[in-house]
Amino acid sequence: QVQLVESGGGLVQAGGSLRLSCAASGRTISSVPMGWFRQPPGKERDFVASITGSGGNTYYADSVKGRFTISRDNAKNTVYLQMNSLKPEDTAVYYCNRVRPDLTSAYVFSSWGQGTQVTVSS
Repeated sequence: QVQLVESGGGLVQAGGSLRLSCAASGRTISSVPMGWFRQPPGKERDFVASITGSGGNTYYADSVKGRFTISRDNAKNTVYLQMNSLKPEDTAVYYCNRVRPDLTSAYVFSSWGQGTQVTVSS
């Protein structure tokens, strides 16, 4: 079973930056398309960004395009999300997981991780 551990969240002022990490264990994810999702308080979990197994292609939700960058280090079995120019509406719990070939739908491994909280103050 794959276990995913998200980290790097925190409290930041609007305009600030954070870098999230998603470390996988249990199997290699080097050939697996991966994505980041977020769930604001009281709302559904939504797609944020995704990356193909090789890292050659990425895809972003319109709300984060130009501000967030997804990347991966397959040697470390880790996926990252660099978040710049953060806005209060980016406040959410952020999760990573596998995505389907459409690069926007979650194709969950056995479960979601615990996520990492990002809070952006105005």
